[in-house]
Amino acid sequence: MSNGNDIRPFRLDTPDEALADLRRRIEATRWPSRELVDDRSQGVQLATVQELARYWTTGYDWRACEAKLNALPQFTTSIDGVDIHFIHVRSQHENALPLIMTHGWPGSVVELLGAVGPLTDPTAHGGTAEDAFHLVLPSLPGYGFSGEPTQLGWDANRMAQAWAQLMNRLGYSRYVAQGGDVGAAVTDAMGRQAPEGLLGIHLTLLAGAIGIKDKLPAKTEQERAAHDALNMFATDGFGYFLEQSTRPQTIGYSLLDSPVGLAAWMLDHDTDSYYKISRAFVDGAPVGGLTRDSVVDNITLYWLTGTGASSARWYWEFGRFQAAAAASGQAPPPVSVPVGFTVFPGELWAAPRSWVEAVYPGVAYFNEVEKGGHFAAWEEPELFATEVRAAFRPLRRS
Repeated sequence: MSNGNDIRPFRLDTPDEALADLRRRIEATRWPSRELVDDRSQGVQLATVQELARYWTTGYDWRACEAKLNALPQFTTSIDGVDIHFIHVRSQHENALPLIMTHGWPGSVVELLGAVGPLTDPTAHGGTAEDAFHLVLPSLPGYGFSGEPTQLGWDANRMAQAWAQLMNRLGYSRYVAQGGDVGAAVTDAMGRQAPEGLLGIHLTLLAGAIGIKDKLPAKTEQERAAHDALNMFATDGFGYFLEQSTRPQTIGYSLLDSPVGLAAWMLDHDTDSYYKISRAFVDGAPVGGLTRDSVVDNITLYWLTGTGASSARWYWEFGRFQAAAAASGQAPPPVSVPVGFTVFPGELWAAPRSWVEAVYPGVAYFNEVEKGGHFAAWEEPELFATEVRAAFRPLRRS
């Protein structure tokens, strides 16, 4: 662990023995029989996982991902007793706006790499120099190359406080924040804490809809479709969420012992993303940035860092926080900075504007795009970057 406020360069150098052990474990997998249905209703399909495993051992090169990460400026620093890993790419453009962007589960900084170029060098990606960002991509505590918390309490609020401290330590007195999935919860918490220097936030998941879903409007066709999607998630897509929010240690034994078990668990996140990823392996037809290599990059990162259990514990902290909030009967503090929100159609629930306004009254920027899903920055990095630019453009003058 680093000392004080030190910021230390980080470089990845994976031992050959770790990669040889990974290969041996994949090759020794004990396979279940094929599912008895023709869809994913019984879980991740055997053909998909077997093709992923075949590619993992015969066509995949972790060293390429390692080189890609090492080509970017990476650092670690200790915040609140945990070593935080982060990528920090400063734009070449003068007056670039600092942006801290947070990944989710089962993602990592890998899911955000496609957006680095468009955000830091917009002139090479259809934007203007005035759209440039200095980009900070931290790994959540317990995820990837960040350290594991050794005490309770690392929920979204504590992570939000850590991110504010990180931006302050980097010397950024004015900045914005963006997040999806777990990152949406952390970014939402930043907006409610409103640390000095935070100008605004942008989100792609309306996480706050879960707690108030019975109070959200369901009059229009779009609102009813969103209700159906949210209810479907709560009944059919909630397995990973329930297990990780109640028994993260139990599932952790499997996630750290079997790379194929880890891969299947990570793929079984949501229907839209699963079928897109399955296409990349079974049909050789990737959707956007969800390629075979990038998907296996992300899974391999989880395996090599041994973070299957520690990453799942965030969900336990989330459940604990939600229960305490419900017991108190107190509403969370309002978000006091401008909020931007982009709806990607393949999201867990594509929130209509009325829902976003219920959670974020007076939302400053709202847009619905025509493609993309839950992993928006990963799947559609150029479109995602366009939305981030648009959401934060008015704040550059504040």
